[in-house]
Amino acid sequence: MASSGKKKTTFAKLARESRLRERRIEKQAKKDARKRSSENQPAEVTDIPAADDGISAAQRED
Repeated sequence: MASSGKKKTTFAKLARESRLRERRIEKQAKKDARKRSSENQPAEVTDIPAADDGISAAQRED
């Protein structure tokens, strides 16, 4: 069968699809960059206990 010869996709639709593909590629590149930078940075230690002077909160209020 031969094609009908008439173009069925508009240039506007082709442009939208092209922009969408570009955005997806840029988004994936940003995601990969964040992943690589987090792998390179040492893990931060956040479980350091606060300075404990032996005084409870109830004793401080008195």
